[in-house]
Amino acid sequence: MLIKQISVFLENKSGRLNEVSQILGDAGINISAFSVADTSEFGILRLIVSDPDKASNVLHESGFTVRESNVVGLNCPNQAGALARALKILSRNEISIEYLYAFSMGNSASVIIKPNDTERCIEVLQKNKLELIKASDLYKI
Repeated sequence: MLIKQISVFLENKSGRLNEVSQILGDAGINISAFSVADTSEFGILRLIVSDPDKASNVLHESGFTVRESNVVGLNCPNQAGALARALKILSRNEISIEYLYAFSMGNSASVIIKPNDTERCIEVLQKNKLELIKASDLYKI
């Protein structure tokens, strides 16, 4: 249930995001989801990709600072209030969220969560019968 996410430290200048996507594309690595958190000079690009280990290697070899971390994928209905219900369950169980990002396709939404306690987050979501996304399914999107 753990999903490997890679984070890339980027200078905030024209072409850097394109450079990362070109390197991954040339290596045959598909990007399933991504998020960019930025400041005026730097940004952190967080990616879910088809082959996280290979992505880390090719980006590192190209001079990027790359880090891998584990995140949790949650699948919930693409309807008003569905995310709030899931987050309320996590909050009641004292699980903090460092960040999250999401995307929707049709009737469902996929949410990538970086909690303070990944194992406990999975345990609580499973206990409450919320649908987790398998890494193998997310890497194929």
